[in-house]
Amino acid sequence: MSRNPSHTTRKKRFPGTKKAERYIQPTILLALKRKPSYGYELLSVIPEFGFMENQAPPGMIYRHLRDLEEHGLVLSEWETDGTGPAKRVYQLTGEGEQVLAYWIDYMETLADKMQRFIETYRNAPEKDSSDVV
Repeated sequence: MSRNPSHTTRKKRFPGTKKAERYIQPTILLALKRKPSYGYELLSVIPEFGFMENQAPPGMIYRHLRDLEEHGLVLSEWETDGTGPAKRVYQLTGEGEQVLAYWIDYMETLADKMQRFIETYRNAPEKDSSDVV
């Protein structure tokens, strides 16, 4: 039995939706490469990288930070200087730098493939509307 696409009940997905979390790890690592930081500060920095349009959910960031620390990619320590509550400050480890470098290689390869795809699209001949069946 064939499915008629006009009767599907799925929501329309736009390119790139539901993919932002895939890039949270390298985003956090790059932010920490620039400077050690605490979770709340990372929330405001992450949108700069363009993978998320809005501020990332705090739970997502803290979950990833815990995971990165468990895997030895970041270290944290409590900062109690100054006024206000103590803050857990995260910094990148050497292993975290290596993982970030792997991410960069992957992204460069992906960007090259995407650029070739876009060029192929732009160089494709235009179809005459009378050719459409």
